[in-house]
Amino acid sequence: MHGSQFRRQANLPHAVVGVDCRDQDGRLAARTLAEETPVALAYNGTTLAVVMATPADLTDLAIGFSLTEGIIAGPSEIEDLDIVRHGDSVELRMWLTSDRSDRLATRRRRLVGPTGCGLCGIESLADACPPVPHITNHLSLTAEDISSAVHALTAAQDINRATRATHAAGLYRPGLGLLLLREDVGRHNALDKLAGAMEAEGVTGSSGALILTSRVSIELVQKAAAIGIGILIAVSAPTALAVRTATASGITLVGVARGSEFQVFSQPGSLR
Repeated sequence: MHGSQFRRQANLPHAVVGVDCRDQDGRLAARTLAEETPVALAYNGTTLAVVMATPADLTDLAIGFSLTEGIIAGPSEIEDLDIVRHGDSVELRMWLTSDRSDRLATRRRRLVGPTGCGLCGIESLADACPPVPHITNHLSLTAEDISSAVHALTAAQDINRATRATHAAGLYRPGLGLLLLREDVGRHNALDKLAGAMEAEGVTGSSGALILTSRVSIELVQKAAAIGIGILIAVSAPTALAVRTATASGITLVGVARGSEFQVFSQPGSLR
């Protein structure tokens, strides 16, 4: 079962919940909070990863995680995908084609990833910094494009507007604006969901610039490279290793993008 035929579970938890709280003067108030749920990604009957995620767009998460982690090269290598609820947790059950199953067996990686970490549980230090593909970028942006991209991303974050507690990843194309956006309590999950949505919509990484609400660490650059992103824009700063990785992969990395101000850390030739 492939692409849009993937089955979805209708009774998943909501992305947000309402709670009562008290303000600084002790007055009762209502507050909307982002939901956070353990989500297991299982392949061929074995759990490979558990992430804490917003329980929305889970098909996108399953496909996007599989792509950005190199588990599959395309959705056609997933024969079946089921979303199964277990009380307050969710399991994304995927069955791979025989060829991809053999490759997965040689790459066993078990991680339990809290929202702030993307490399927990890897089996060797070499796995933390694998070689990234080199990206040939044909897209160019102006300073106005970068400002517009960040503004568009901020305006489109419905869950964060209600909760002030989620990250977002979006794909922006000059002249067309924000093409796709996904939100999640975890910054890695938001990017994985975006990758899955791009695949579902037939949108390539080379067709736009990636915009993130978070700091940029190495695993976000690795995931961007895995889906062919040539320009990465973030509202916060990158780590030094993320800059070195972006430079090696040919990615233009723009950070601290606030209003009309930003800083370019690698491959400035993509900016006009």
